Amino acid sequence: MLNINYRYRIYPTESQQALMLEWLETCRRLYNHCLRDLKDWINSRKCSLYSCSLVREHIMSPDIPFPSYLEQKRQLTQWKKTNSDYKDVHSQVTQDVVKRLHNTWEAFKTRGFGFPRYKKYGRYQSFLFPQFKENPISDNQIKLPKIGEVTINCHRPIPEGFKVKGVRIVSRARGTIWYAVVTIQCDVNVPDPLPMGRGIGIDIGLESFLVTSDNFRVEPARFFRELQSRLKVLQRRVSRKNKRSKNWEKAQLKVARLHHKIANTRKNFHYSTSHLLCDQADMIFVEDINFKMTAKGFLGKQMLDGGFGQFRHLLSWVCWKRGKHFAKVDHRHTSQICPECGTHTGKKKLNQRVHLCPECGYQTSRDHASGRVILNRGLESIVPVDGGERKLSGNGVLSGEYA
Repeated sequence: MLNINYRYRIYPTESQQALMLEWLETCRRLYNHCLRDLKDWINSRKCSLYSCSLVREHIMSPDIPFPSYLEQKRQLTQWKKTNSDYKDVHSQVTQDVVKRLHNTWEAFKTRGFGFPRYKKYGRYQSFLFPQFKENPISDNQIKLPKIGEVTINCHRPIPEGFKVKGVRIVSRARGTIWYAVVTIQCDVNVPDPLPMGRGIGIDIGLESFLVTSDNFRVEPARFFRELQSRLKVLQRRVSRKNKRSKNWEKAQLKVARLHHKIANTRKNFHYSTSHLLCDQADMIFVEDINFKMTAKGFLGKQMLDGGFGQFRHLLSWVCWKRGKHFAKVDHRHTSQICPECGTHTGKKKLNQRVHLCPECGYQTSRDHASGRVILNRGLESIVPVDGGERKLSGNGVLSGEYA
């Protein structure tokens, strides 16, 4: 089963926009309500058998079952009788809110950290219609239950053989920009692309956004840093306004729109760069760096501005979509090994941008050498050994059958 998400820009009317904002606020309160019941049940079981807290104690009947997804979904019908706001929202949307909380709860139990937190005002930004009987998109209009027909910029049609399974309405820039994320499904199985053809290794950095094993460079685009001065001015204007006033809301809206522009520009750059790399090779290898840790250093602003984690994720998606093989390799010591002879040249300082091997005398840029090492590691991990010789031909080209 193949599931794909298509994101479209939608343009609701003022009344539709006000209704969707009310739904988001109702969903946020329902989410917090379910989380409150969950935390109360847990806190009521924390009391010691021999003593009670001197501050407060959560007392709850032991007959009350754990507020699981099915239990809270059953209670939702009772809550709607006492709260008319829950009843105004589509029934499947409210059921998905309960499911969303328990998905977060299950993820917390799996990884052991990240307990679900309450959603404060403005932090709940999407709701989901989980199923449709027919395709809701027709003639640049999308028909949503209880909302009506909303104008949509259908810049690409739904492919033949796919059915619309769900639509998520997403709010951006404080409820002034809206998107519809349409989930389409087709009953096919698409295998992962096999490694074959020409390969390249990619070294990601700050001096150059990336350098390939072919010494192809992509210059860094300073999305945030180029607009940082403008953002500073807008944020200063926000700080001078009375909080929650109309002028404060207008100033906050300008800041949110600028952040939205930065994010969209960065994502478009990542997509175009990913397609450019797929035009050059059939196999792409990258490092398995944890970019969350590297963003915490003294170059954190530059690392976050590059969005390297998002780029690697989008690159893997574009490679799969275009039938290119994508793989991660070990990132350790890629800048300390000579790609020609394999000699360990020692640790280099950050300002040392030239690779010079003391054994074979090979000299090139540091990023280019790292890209070649990444390519070599990628080919070694996939190329079968036959009689002690690897089936390689040319410069990083894999020939013959993989299996």
